[in-house]
Amino acid sequence: MMDTVIAVVGTLAGAVVTGLLQHRATARTERAARREREEREWLAAVTELARAVSAHRAAMWALRHAELTGAPVERVDVLRDASHATRGAVTGPAVMLRLMTGSARLRVAAVAAVHATYGMRDAVSVADLDARRQRALGAHDAFVDAAVAALPGGERR
Repeated sequence: MMDTVIAVVGTLAGAVVTGLLQHRATARTERAARREREEREWLAAVTELARAVSAHRAAMWALRHAELTGAPVERVDVLRDASHATRGAVTGPAVMLRLMTGSARLRVAAVAAVHATYGMRDAVSVADLDARRQRALGAHDAFVDAAVAALPGGERR
């Protein structure tokens, strides 16, 4: 009788331990999958913001250059419409990145890259426009460097 009780208790204990181990393994797998998904989303937000800022910088340069060099009004209007579209494309990735990153350095660098690009509209001459473009390029590079430093997992792949 005692042998039967010990066998039943042993079987139940084995089932409980197996269940707990399986639960832990499943939870670990789910955490790893979630972390991997979040890293992909974070990387997508960074790259989309970098792409959008680059596109807007090019559009702003074309618009201000046309305005400063006396291009026809029709040409300026087309370029202005293009710059409005590219500016609108910056907002979504900028917000997404702010929501997804815990890095204050990355948030500051992202804002600086965006504002440096927006600042190109205030150029008063072609030389000033070129200088502002160079500042925007530098801010963009600093943003990318901050993103590398803030990469989830702490390492560059």
